[in-house]
Amino acid sequence: MPLQDTTYGELREIAARYPQARSGLLPMLHLVQSAEGRITPEGIEACADLLGITAAEVSGVATFYTMYKRKPVGDYHVGVCTNTLCAVMGGDAIFERLKDHLEIGNDETTEDGKVTLEHLECNAACDYAPVMMVNWEFMDNMTPASATQLVDDLRSGVEVRSTRGPRICTWREAERVLAGFPDDRADEGPSAGPASLVGVELARENGWTAPPTDEPDDRTDGSPSRHADGKFMGGRTGAAEQADTSRAESEAKADESGVDTKGGSNGETDTKGEK
Repeated sequence: MPLQDTTYGELREIAARYPQARSGLLPMLHLVQSAEGRITPEGIEACADLLGITAAEVSGVATFYTMYKRKPVGDYHVGVCTNTLCAVMGGDAIFERLKDHLEIGNDETTEDGKVTLEHLECNAACDYAPVMMVNWEFMDNMTPASATQLVDDLRSGVEVRSTRGPRICTWREAERVLAGFPDDRADEGPSAGPASLVGVELARENGWTAPPTDEPDDRTDGSPSRHADGKFMGGRTGAAEQADTSRAESEAKADESGVDTKGGSNGETDTKGEK
């Protein structure tokens, strides 16, 4: 069935945010999911119509990114990171426990429509491994027991809060936020935890600061830049930097004496002193 007029109007609103309307495709697809519970053929056609592109182009984007779903998603999308660090810290065990507990497999939804389970690749939260996500909000330092309790709470309507974020909303509500419509919960919960701030705290305790440079380093060839005190910064190893310095000094002396250290002619003599 066609999209509701309200949804169609909001899709048009998203497209109008961008100088090039097709730049709004990603949030538009999130809005389709918010309204339809998944990416539907009608949603694809609506996006294509509003952006002046083909349905095949929209479908190509929708099938490329794993956050866009072609099957209905439950009220709570529960993702378990099974990438390397989370896996060895217990992610695989958590995922197996949840499959047994919920009686579903990967990318499947419970019969009551409450939970969709999926194993995820790295969530960029390795300092809190093993990590889960509920509707894209972090749940840190999980165990098989805490993961089981989490999904039970979600299914029974108990309020759940992210470890480093707001109260957990439904998947459709989260998709609406990703479409660019705020829900006034952005300031709920901390944005970073102690494990993520260890480096900053060490720098403060030791008085470490980023060294200044004479000018912005816009080199892309890997060559070193210099600090104000003349020391090399970045791009090369210490040994390579020292070699560069020695080579530059040798060439400078050679210029003064008229000797070409590269073996060619500089004036009337070469490195062997022959005419």
